[in-house]
Amino acid sequence: MNEHAGFDLSLCREIMSGQPYGLVFATVSGAHLYGFASPDSDYDLRGTHVLPAREVFRLEEPRRTIESERIFRGVEIDLVTHDVEKFFHMLLKRNGYVLEQLLSPLIVRTSPEHAELCSLAPACLTRYHAFHYLGFAETQWGLFAKEKRVKPLLYLYRVLLTGIHLMRTGTLCANLPQLNAEYKLPYVNDLIARKTGGAEKEKLPDAEMALHRAEYERLRELLEEAQAESKLPEAPTARPALSDLLTRLRMKTLATG
Repeated sequence: MNEHAGFDLSLCREIMSGQPYGLVFATVSGAHLYGFASPDSDYDLRGTHVLPAREVFRLEEPRRTIESERIFRGVEIDLVTHDVEKFFHMLLKRNGYVLEQLLSPLIVRTSPEHAELCSLAPACLTRYHAFHYLGFAETQWGLFAKEKRVKPLLYLYRVLLTGIHLMRTGTLCANLPQLNAEYKLPYVNDLIARKTGGAEKEKLPDAEMALHRAEYERLRELLEEAQAESKLPEAPTARPALSDLLTRLRMKTLATG
């Protein structure tokens, strides 16, 4: 199984080249990162930009987040980038999303500062990131219980395994096929095949509901146990280094105008 099938890097680079501000990095998130993209899956482009000095040092609130949704060359694009200051604050919270975006191996744009940020990612991790994955799993279970479709079920297993793996190893992995190679849930490969084969909108039979409810409850308990036993710290330690990097990035914009 190609875990990143259908990913058009040149198309993504063309889109990001049109962004109004300089980028520290841009990556692909969503189903392509998670390892279960369908042929018609949209591209979730995520990144961090640096606002120019003329927009930071003024009375008006600067544009700290850029969001857009559009069709580009027949592909649905969901793009979000944050200014570095906002992104750094998000890194210091128990926000698994931004860490997954930062560490995504599907890199569209990079820079020396991107490499520096990646090196600081372990110092942003805490045992309380488990709450991010527990909350996301609860939301996805609610969607699955209502719709009985494959997509929220795959998201459910992805976030639970990501959270368990993070608490146990201190390593962030967002790719479900890679995770399942270790945790070996027997039904995951079949679910991925259903989604990537175009059956993601079909409802699962009622006979499967009991299995997935039991697995949701079991994996949720495993995540809670892994959090209780985790050796991850109580709080991030990256704040001073992130503050220093922010200062250097702002100074660079002053020098370049």
